[in-house]
Amino acid sequence: MPRITLIPQFTIEDGGISRVGADRITLLEAIRDQRSISAAGRSLGLSYKAAWDGVNALNNLFPAPLVVARPGGRHGGGAILTAEGADIIAAFHLIERELADVMADLQGRLGDKATHHVSRILRSLAMKTSARNALRCVIDKIDVGAVNADVHLHLTDGVKLSAIITNHSVQDMGLVPGGEVLALIKSTFVLLAPAEDVGRISARNKLFGNVITRDDGAVSSEFVLDIGGGKTVSAIVTKESAETLGLSVGDRACALVKAAHVILAIE
Repeated sequence: MPRITLIPQFTIEDGGISRVGADRITLLEAIRDQRSISAAGRSLGLSYKAAWDGVNALNNLFPAPLVVARPGGRHGGGAILTAEGADIIAAFHLIERELADVMADLQGRLGDKATHHVSRILRSLAMKTSARNALRCVIDKIDVGAVNADVHLHLTDGVKLSAIITNHSVQDMGLVPGGEVLALIKSTFVLLAPAEDVGRISARNKLFGNVITRDDGAVSSEFVLDIGGGKTVSAIVTKESAETLGLSVGDRACALVKAAHVILAIE
């Protein structure tokens, strides 16, 4: 797995109302360089109003103004960064450098084997995905075909998954047996059936579990299954299908997922 990178981010806050973060400091630097609020806004992709709102918020936050504007309208005039504004920029970057040193030290310690589990936790926290189901797995084996590969995954004891991806993806992601991946499955790709009714079906992945929640909406219903080992799978089906299935909390069910609908991701 790639080494995790920690990037410090912070804000200066005044009573939870006004805040100064990296974006506002960038605006100050642009005004310093452009000597114009409107020109600074354009260089940052901000509207005229957004740039002025940022300047007003900055000037309101500190005892002395950080930016002084000269009259001239939307396309005229100019603005200068005051000494206080220059001091704020310098102070902000000083804090950034100090935090970067702290983060570098922490990142070095996270690389130690003794803290490997902490690094894994941080990687998990950093992961964002629209897929309702994001399941951490270990690769058991990879069967390579002419175009695609069948990646066999170990989710938890007694629970396996299969994913069909291209050979190019296997090589590009550097997938090997023993490596960790995240299996991403959209909840709308998950088919449901009562456990006793699962017969012959083309879906490779059959995840048996107990229904722990059922939330009915106007059009769709969401089911969450406990499949063991602390893992759950979410499925969204139409309200009509939910009524036909008749599954309730506590019932035994099976989540069915085609191997081609399992997306693999690495951190």
